Amino acid sequence: MRPEDLRLPPHTPGLRIGLFGGSFNPAHDGHRMASLTALRRLQLDRVWWLVTPGNPLKDNAALPSLDQRIDTARALAEHARIHVTGVEARLRTRYTADTLRALKLRCPGVRFVWIMGSDNLTSFHRWNEWRAIARMMPIAVIDRPGTTHRAVASPAANWLARYRLSENEAAALAGSEAPAWVFLHGKRSDLSSTYLRKLANRD
Repeated sequence: MRPEDLRLPPHTPGLRIGLFGGSFNPAHDGHRMASLTALRRLQLDRVWWLVTPGNPLKDNAALPSLDQRIDTARALAEHARIHVTGVEARLRTRYTADTLRALKLRCPGVRFVWIMGSDNLTSFHRWNEWRAIARMMPIAVIDRPGTTHRAVASPAANWLARYRLSENEAAALAGSEAPAWVFLHGKRSDLSSTYLRKLANRD
């Protein structure tokens, strides 16, 4: 593992930074599109792609190395305000809630926003300490094809309903006290890491 891949990206108090976590196996244009949407609509200064060593809810036996996934993600991101990092491996955190606690501790004064696709909101209630995550920092949900209605009808969305901001308030999210969340609609990508892996296995 390369030491530079495990460092925290540059940050200073007051910055508005979106955190976009996942295995990025592989990274694809949907990740980039969601990040650009978040940068623009939430008026963020940066988006950090947190490339996880392994998702505890998935089988990681065939997962490519962290180095390989980081390299692919950086090549795909190709944006000065999207930073790719494997810092989770350095933090030795297994679950998202623990990662977010560690980042808040190490980055005082940074205004973090957790970014997820609407497909993840459908199963958010199964995540370890999902309510703690919602209370820890604001959440931006980016619409994904085929999951819009299931996402807003999900158990987590129902629990969070009273804390939802309208889309025209999206720019205020980073400065809002958690729990707070917004559902962002816009240009969408049909690509998914699952689909791309299946496609690769056919070759």
